[in-house]
Amino acid sequence: MKLSHTQVDTVYLGQHKVYVKRDDLLHPEFSGNKARKFAYFLDNDFPLVKQLIGYGSPQANSLYSLSALAKLKGWRLDFYVDHLPHYLTANPCGNYRAAQALGANIIDLSRRADRDGLDCDSYIRQRVLTGSDEQLLVPEGGRCAFAEPGVAQLAKEIASWKYAEGLTKLVVFLPSGTGTTALYLQKQFLTLDPCISVMTCAVVGGDDYLRKQFFELEEDEALHPQIVPAAKRYHFGKLYLEFYQMWHELKATGIEFELLYDPLGWLCLKSCWQQGFSKPVLYLHQGGLLGNQSMLPRYQRKYGEIFGE
Repeated sequence: MKLSHTQVDTVYLGQHKVYVKRDDLLHPEFSGNKARKFAYFLDNDFPLVKQLIGYGSPQANSLYSLSALAKLKGWRLDFYVDHLPHYLTANPCGNYRAAQALGANIIDLSRRADRDGLDCDSYIRQRVLTGSDEQLLVPEGGRCAFAEPGVAQLAKEIASWKYAEGLTKLVVFLPSGTGTTALYLQKQFLTLDPCISVMTCAVVGGDDYLRKQFFELEEDEALHPQIVPAAKRYHFGKLYLEFYQMWHELKATGIEFELLYDPLGWLCLKSCWQQGFSKPVLYLHQGGLLGNQSMLPRYQRKYGEIFGE
């Protein structure tokens, strides 16, 4: 099971040369940042744990990876979602279908009589957790201190690669949800190699939301990565023509990217170039390609004729 030491490829977007760290080539069940975030759980024994608890979107990469983790460890996964769309239950696909196949128990909170207006995190903490060592809660997207060891390994791989390439400076660029990977990478590089810095953009909730996530994990703002603002506010999961155009442009690199995070990441990177940014860039491919099974048909239905699909 390959969970580290991925290759770095070189691609060109227009006249711009970009290195791509291929974490999408990690084991499919833990593709990309989930292999890094969940490495601690994979590498260590938890003899008392019987129930793994998570929450998020029914198409989240973390749902699939937590399902695989639970199966490997012999645990039961209870994964809470705010709402399960009827079309998804009627036509399972992507991460939702893969998680079901691995035995995940996906719980629709909209059907719970005792929800009382609580969000998933609050519901779990108030209604589900008992304080027992048999329960293990992994916050949404793996946003917790347990993610740091795996991201530290990723930072070491990148620093070693930079040294081997003879680069004096390097910017690691990645789009962020909770910002966990970006934050822990930046913290690691300040010790490993201060000539490497991290730039990211907020895909979920906007820049203020992302800053809040950073502060919840690390109070020292000096350790936070740089946030690149998007050209406009985008709503997470909504379809945008410029995202689909960017995804099609990326196809020419010969590497498949996912449709939820990567289009905004590359658009923000292009914006940096337009403003004169010129440092060498390593783009972190965080996997998540299984999500294209649900996202691509949505884009094709809305914009397919534009691209002859």
